[in-house]
Amino acid sequence: MLHLSSSPELDNHETGPSHPERPGRVEAVLEGIDRAGLRDSVVALAPRRATVQELLKVHTAEYLRALEDFCHSGGGALDFDTIASPGSWDTALLAAGGVLAAVEALGNAGKGVGFVAHRPPGHHATADQAMGFCLVNNVAVAAAALVDQGERVLVLDWDVHHGNGTQAIFWDEPRVLYVSTHQWPLYPGTGDVNATGGPGAPGLTLNIPVPPGTTGDVLLYAFDEVVAPAVAAFGPSWVLISSGFDAHRDDPLANLALSAGDFADLAVRAQALVTGPGRVVVVLEGGYDLGAIRASAGAVAAALLGEGYRPEPATSGGPGAHAVERARRVRSVLGSGG
Repeated sequence: MLHLSSSPELDNHETGPSHPERPGRVEAVLEGIDRAGLRDSVVALAPRRATVQELLKVHTAEYLRALEDFCHSGGGALDFDTIASPGSWDTALLAAGGVLAAVEALGNAGKGVGFVAHRPPGHHATADQAMGFCLVNNVAVAAAALVDQGERVLVLDWDVHHGNGTQAIFWDEPRVLYVSTHQWPLYPGTGDVNATGGPGAPGLTLNIPVPPGTTGDVLLYAFDEVVAPAVAAFGPSWVLISSGFDAHRDDPLANLALSAGDFADLAVRAQALVTGPGRVVVVLEGGYDLGAIRASAGAVAAALLGEGYRPEPATSGGPGAHAVERARRVRSVLGSGG
């Protein structure tokens, strides 16, 4: 079953008519899941708002108060591309709560997969700063809740942009492994291959920056040769996927060359990284071409349910193998204690 958290009817996060992070992105996810023929497999989760206490596990009290006050005072531009409106605070609580609801549903059911289609996205939000369209770090809130329950969490981020907020929040946390594949160079300018974690969590940050034009076969190579061994050594009990679909070749804000078929292949790889059912949650991050979101979301959901829906074939032949080899060399040094 696909435990789906999404409440577009409650979305009051207004970014303006020309902003790429718009409500249609969530509708595209839902349309993609429907087109994949998965309607009978969906268990709709009731809307659930995260509490301030749950947010405080990853964000500072000062930041949360300031963000809530800013929204309730009318909102505006938080930076050059991050917008908040009067309804953004409540919508952000729903986005973070949606991931918590999916985790709770899977924990109770003991089977199935979770899919969270809310906005705004979250992986750029740091403990005390909104940025990159993100207000609250939705995946981080859920990962922190799982850590409090004694779980070991893999946060797998295949958004085309590096999740600087998630990396910073868990930089020194030994119970979270953060893995990111992302285009380099690109916003926000973080995610160097040599950024590998703090003194309390050495080697528990794994960055694989790849060049423009990278295709799906390169990311699968990275998973098999670099990611899978690191994850096996870590031994996660949960996988939370920061699933931006902006690495798709049609995305207007980036330059990777993946297809919906590639995202499906990545999802299969991700599911194999954790033992036992009911421990994988997909969380919408970026992705700004509605057709690409539609096809990719449907392909990912179908792949995780063992269905063969592939609206686009996988891609191959692009650059990036050298970047994977560099990441493997860095991991080799860490593994040898160097």
